[in-house]
Amino acid sequence: MTPTDSATASASAAPAITATGPASRSVRQYGAVNGLGLWTLFKREVGRFMKVWMQTILAPVVTTLLFMTVFKLAFGDRGNLTGDFEGLSYNDFLAPGLIVMAILQNAFQNTSSSLVQAKFNATYVDFLMPPLSPLELTAGFLGGAIVRGLLVALISAIGIQLSGLANLSVAHVWPIAWFSLTAAIVLGALGAIGGIWADKFDHLSAVTNFVIVPLTFLSGTFYDIKVMTPPFQLMAHLDPFFYMIDGFRYGFLGVANSSILTGVLYTGGLSLISVFAVWAMFRSGYKLKA
Repeated sequence: MTPTDSATASASAAPAITATGPASRSVRQYGAVNGLGLWTLFKREVGRFMKVWMQTILAPVVTTLLFMTVFKLAFGDRGNLTGDFEGLSYNDFLAPGLIVMAILQNAFQNTSSSLVQAKFNATYVDFLMPPLSPLELTAGFLGGAIVRGLLVALISAIGIQLSGLANLSVAHVWPIAWFSLTAAIVLGALGAIGGIWADKFDHLSAVTNFVIVPLTFLSGTFYDIKVMTPPFQLMAHLDPFFYMIDGFRYGFLGVANSSILTGVLYTGGLSLISVFAVWAMFRSGYKLKA
């Protein structure tokens, strides 16, 4: 046997070595949607505000109930309405508007504060590094905003009904579901846009003070817009918050100031546009990627 044959025989007799290092481990594969990553981001957003629920849930509920209490004490049973809402109690008219206002404010605050804090603490890499697409990032952040807005609204509605501050009898279910959801989506998206754009909390305060608050207070939350003069009525009909509040109110009262179909199309289109804007900002890495 030649030295070469001997070496070959020895090699064949030796046990095979199986690679057990990192290179041999299977790589986790993701399908069209990274469900685990999306669910993790969603839980992070929900858990973030649930850890401080007294500030993020209880405080806005108490504020809504205080608004209702003050107006009930101020008007009592004298606040019956005229026009489209002829004969209805002012408190029954006011309650849906305050509930939508709570949705708007809390959905906006959830996404905006989350993103600004992430930028301020330089922790935004926590959601940029994982294999999450721009659409999954959008869905995760907006999902947390929707949950917070609707949770505050639900607890506020229960509190108003049980305390007797107003009668929230449901006339139509679908407008309540549609307009509360679109309100949370639009303001959650606006909060995400503001949070990505803002470099500090003062920038967010400017958006709140000069965009959110004026649009909310001029949208018929506290009054029937028909008491306004015609130029301001036209401005109110251009306000997206008006359609959210008016449509949501229609679900309880069965009457509205505007066409419900117009409100559905307006808020639905605005929801799509706002979600697309957030997706585009995540995709481009605007103010998030160097």
